[in-house]
Amino acid sequence: MGFNCGIIGLPNVGKSTLFNALTATAKAEAANFPFCTIEPNTGRVGVPDLRLHTIAAIGQSAKIIPTQLEFVDIAGLVRGASKGEGLGNQFLANIREVDAVIHVLRCFVDENVTHVEGEVNPVRDAETVETELMLADMEMLEKRVESLTKKARGSDKTAVLQLKIIEQVLSALQKGQPARTLKIMKEDKKTFEMLQLLSAKPVLYVSNVEEDSVAGGNNLSEEVTNMAINQGAVSVVISAKIEEEIAILEDDSEKKEFLETMGLRETGLTRVIRAGYELLNLITFFTVGPKEARAWTISKNATAPQAAGVIHTDFEKGFIKAETIAYEDFVDYDGEQGAREAGKMRQEGRDYQVQDGDIMLFRFNV
Repeated sequence: MGFNCGIIGLPNVGKSTLFNALTATAKAEAANFPFCTIEPNTGRVGVPDLRLHTIAAIGQSAKIIPTQLEFVDIAGLVRGASKGEGLGNQFLANIREVDAVIHVLRCFVDENVTHVEGEVNPVRDAETVETELMLADMEMLEKRVESLTKKARGSDKTAVLQLKIIEQVLSALQKGQPARTLKIMKEDKKTFEMLQLLSAKPVLYVSNVEEDSVAGGNNLSEEVTNMAINQGAVSVVISAKIEEEIAILEDDSEKKEFLETMGLRETGLTRVIRAGYELLNLITFFTVGPKEARAWTISKNATAPQAAGVIHTDFEKGFIKAETIAYEDFVDYDGEQGAREAGKMRQEGRDYQVQDGDIMLFRFNV
């Protein structure tokens, strides 16, 4: 499964710096002026997971292949984007293509870095971006109401259903509530998702603080945390500059030492990815052998055949069974053979819901 996250926010909040850190590249130009990012930069990064290295060592795998996530650095938005201000139309189109949104908020004061609104206020900035997304959704939905109403009068069942959902969404948007806050009935979810609403995207707030505040945050990041809690959203505190500095270091021991001097146990990248997994309800399963140990990403509650399909479509089509070992059992019994002898290798069928950390071997026939 692909994981596609758009990095958004106002200009000069640290989006491109974060992107550079996440992808350990300099593809995105970080500069002190609005719209230095015009075309969205895309980068894929390996997901850090210590479990993968553990099972690789036990399985004596020659190669380690982590699962990957895709990040998209999207141009900065300004007030009026829904009406085409700045790079508004392009910005909104790019957001529509991603699965989730990492909303970077500036939580540091630096006179050398201008702020488009004149002063640093992350909660106001978040509201500015959210408002533009909701206004764009409202404009798009209102244009569709007239034609759908005509079809509904003609007893078009699909139009009736779409109109019902759209009216529900419009009511929420007019009250200042983004579409993701709506409780949609299970039978209506497919119709809701087909609307491709900007304000329906899951959001992870990233508070970008100065280096001295990275360990505990500051007053501004605390405001973002409280805002996220009130929304039922997730927030992470990082210093994009520190992440960029860590990304340059090639030696793991140097990275560890650098983190310790900053009072950190792990990089902001790790925290962002972990929060992203929670955001999209993703889990990881593993395959391991002498050639390679590999991590794979799937949705929580995915079945064994669906997991097999992530590896190859033929595996899902011809699925017979999945030989499965829980990660803890694989470690405790020193690998596949030990787990098998201890009765910890299970034969799972089509209805089995894959658990995070499962080590799996698929049997199939095409």
